[in-house]
Amino acid sequence: MATHVASAESIDRALELAFAPIHKRAFGVAVGTAAALCAFVLTAFHVVARPEEALNVGLLHEYFYGYSVTWPGALIGAAWAFFTGYVAGWFLAFCRNLMLGIMLFIGRTRSELEETRDFLDHI
Repeated sequence: MATHVASAESIDRALELAFAPIHKRAFGVAVGTAAALCAFVLTAFHVVARPEEALNVGLLHEYFYGYSVTWPGALIGAAWAFFTGYVAGWFLAFCRNLMLGIMLFIGRTRSELEETRDFLDHI
């Protein structure tokens, strides 16, 4: 009997974690940091190695004002990438939390309606 209770508690805890909302600010910082690191490393690689057969990362200037394939440009690109990643991560977490909330509301409402469907039959 004790293992059954422990199993039910672990399942409840797992479901609680699965349906927990994502912290928007933390997710935005995480995505922004990853994007900034990628932009900086990509630019640094192009500054140091100067590959001939590679993508033209200078086109990032079209999206990130002040960006260039230089060391200062790497920092500017990292700052813009952090900002862009933060906004994208925050918005993604917001949309996920909103959709999860809507789905849980619909499921809970359907369940409650199913429980009270035969209410008038008992009168």
